[in-house]
This record gives sequence, structure tokens and C-alpha cells, in this order.
Amino acid sequence: MQSILQKTTGIGPTPIEPDNLDGRVAIVTGGAFGIGFEVSRALAHAGCRVIMVNRKQEQGEDAKATITAESPGAQIEWKECDLGSLKQVRDVFTELRKSLDRLDFLVLGAGINVNELGFDSDGIDRHFGVNFLGQFYVTNLLWPLLRKTSKIVGAPEPRVVFEASEMHRTAPKETHFGSLEEINDLEKYGPTELYGRTKLALILFAKYGLAEKVIKENEDRIWAVSVHPGAVNTAMQQQWKDAYPGVAGKLLSWAMLAFGRDVKQGSYSALWALTSAEIKNGWYYNDPGQPGKESAQASDEKLGQALFELSERIIRDKMGEDALVDWRETKLE
Repeated sequence: MQSILQKTTGIGPTPIEPDNLDGRVAIVTGGAFGIGFEVSRALAHAGCRVIMVNRKQEQGEDAKATITAESPGAQIEWKECDLGSLKQVRDVFTELRKSLDRLDFLVLGAGINVNELGFDSDGIDRHFGVNFLGQFYVTNLLWPLLRKTSKIVGAPEPRVVFEASEMHRTAPKETHFGSLEEINDLEKYGPTELYGRTKLALILFAKYGLAEKVIKENEDRIWAVSVHPGAVNTAMQQQWKDAYPGVAGKLLSWAMLAFGRDVKQGSYSALWALTSAEIKNGWYYNDPGQPGKESAQASDEKLGQALFELSERIIRDKMGEDALVDWRETKLE
């Protein structure tokens, strides 16, 4: 619906079409499907080398074929990784860090929508594991490479963009990020609350974890922001039917698909954040150039600190004391 309105009236998010990104390198989680694919596509067409990371091989192969058919010279690659497996995240992104000479753009867009309850391969609520904790670990593992790139003379400052959502407002009001037991209490909350909690976590991590804690303390020349893509017509909207079986789920899926943006429109917020000179570190944006109004939880510095500490604690508990990279390191061969 919004895509039709934009074509007929001009109403809708400002179109963003980056250009002249030759020599730049991007990693896009969820980059072979939905919004992530449109981000990958736009960056690749602008001359950026793009590495898409997804769980399903067929998505990766289809995405590569589409982009190279449109731009035969495009530098587009695909890596397989399940963000719900901390071991896979460590293996895949450690290898990427070692193999790349630079990283200019990191887009964290992988995830599942409101879906059936369950746990990932690490025994963590799969909404939290896939949508947030895996992304946290990716960022940590790649941070030395981002820092190295930021020190290249004349290079633009690297950017990290998280695909958050206005759904962060549906996070449980009693969220404390105090323990894994809290995260894994699936009997207490429904799928919408669990999904909203992950989007709240992404906003908090960008604002208080990266911008305020890591970047500020390191004096890094790196930007980190979160964005809301809008309600977008992707296949993920079908997951409402899994989360809420019966008529309610079907109606929710229909409403999202009927009135949402198309996937290209959904990519504009991230593309704007990757290329605009107007961004501010740690901010949350609703649309290109439009700062969002976070919930009280998303503006809670203590909650952000608790989330950062819990995330590191869970990863160490699951993967060992040496699992995390020191945020002050550079490159790490």
C-alpha cells in the first residue's frame, strides 16, 4: 500500500540510492533476503564489495545471481551462518575478520519476526538469540577490523547499523536484562513481547553499549545507530500465523502485508544511515533523516549497561572465558 501511495502521490520514505562506493567493504547479516537483500543490492550496485550472511544457501545463491545479472561487475559474496548458534557466529566471523583488509559498513539485519516460542541451539530464547545476541557477538568479533579501518588515512569513518523497530515499545515493562533465566522465561510472555524485547536490545546496544561505552572510551572514529525500517511486506510477516494460530494470526499477517512498505522502501532507513553526513552516534531513526522517539526503556542507561554485561556473561558462559574479543583490539590476525 505505501509503495503504491509513493508512486501515485510521492508520499512515503525518501528514496535513498547510494553511489560511488568503490573500494568500500560491507557485511550484511540477513543480506540475501528481504530488507537485507535490498541493502546488499544497493551497496553492490554502487561499487561496494558486499558479503551477505544468511542461514539458507538457496537464498544466498538466488541473491548473488540476481545482483550479478543486474550489475555483471558487482562484487557480491555469500556466507552461511545461523545467528542462533554462537559457535557458527564465532567461526564464520572470526574467519571474515582475518580474511578482510577493511570493513566500512556492518549492517545487522538478520532475524526472525514474531514467531512460535522456542530455544536456539545454545538453549537461549530464539528471538533473543537470533535477533540480538548473535548480532552482539558479530559486532564484537568484527570490532577490531572496524577499528583498523577507522585508522586508515583518508578513509571514511566505518558505520554500524542495526535494524531495530518501533515494536521495541512492546517489550515487557519489567525487563531488567538481569539473567538468562529472565530471558528464557517463555511462559510469562507472548511472541510479540519477546520480539519487542530484542528490538529494544538493539537500540540500547547501539546507544549505550557501542556509542557511549565502547566508542567513547576508545575514542574510536566509528558510527553506530539503529533504525526502524517501517512495517515491510516481507515473507517474515507470514510468521504472525505461526505465532498466533487461527484467525487472529491470519488477520495480522494480512494487515501487515496490505498496508506495509515494499522491501525496497524498507531498506531506505539503513541506506541513509550508512551514507548520510547527518547521523549522530547512538541515535535511533524512524525514517531517513527523522530521529525516532524511543520508549522510556530505550532511554534507560542503566538498562543498557545491564544488557551489555548480560550479553558478555552469556557468551562467556556458553563459549568460554576467551570467547570475546577485547573491544580495544585492532584487526587481530
